[in-house]
Amino acid sequence: MDDQTGSPELFLFLASTVHDMKNSISVLSGTLENLLVQAQPGQEPQGYPQMAHMLYQTRRLNDNLMQLLALYKDLGKPDYPFDPRPVQLGELVQQVADQGRVLLQSKQITLDLEYDPEAIGTFDEDLVIGVLAHAINNAVRYTRDRIRLAITESDGWLEFRVEDNGMGFPPSMLEAGAAVGKGVNFLTNSSGLGLFFSSEVARMHRHRQRNGSIALENGGLLGGGCFILRLP
Repeated sequence: MDDQTGSPELFLFLASTVHDMKNSISVLSGTLENLLVQAQPGQEPQGYPQMAHMLYQTRRLNDNLMQLLALYKDLGKPDYPFDPRPVQLGELVQQVADQGRVLLQSKQITLDLEYDPEAIGTFDEDLVIGVLAHAINNAVRYTRDRIRLAITESDGWLEFRVEDNGMGFPPSMLEAGAAVGKGVNFLTNSSGLGLFFSSEVARMHRHRQRNGSIALENGGLLGGGCFILRLP
């Protein structure tokens, strides 16, 4: 029997299956969001914390499936619909904040926003939103009760920072972030898919022989973990 493991038909089937799974999880996530929104402050149902945790987990799954689909399409190939355009930072931040609003409120986490609403950057908006949304979802795991999204521009670089006030990233995750930045594939690590995806998105952004990059560190203004995306 011929080995069909690497056949295009199999990859297409797997991509279609992942897409269907993503759609189903999106429906579940939307249902959970509606249930959480309907809960009145001070009158939350008994299972409210469990529903909030379920929403967090469905967001993680949705992120992973979205990243798998993007990597399947092979980010960086000439035929990938990479679309960098001028984007107003105020609109970008609003979209990211709206995506995380219900999850953060349900877990009583404050999202601090620091940016120039009139500033404009040139990047692929959908991909960058995906990276930032994943970073915020990941910060939910580590923070005590506060997350900070800050965007600054300096020396031709646009820097996005997602920070939290938790205990910081464990050494294994800091090592994974450093290794991904050097081109090492950490897909076997539990946190590796998101880091690999974010690194690929950053690498696609080029300007005057400079490439984007990501970094993980501990500290920042909130004293916890910091995810950093830098784009030229």
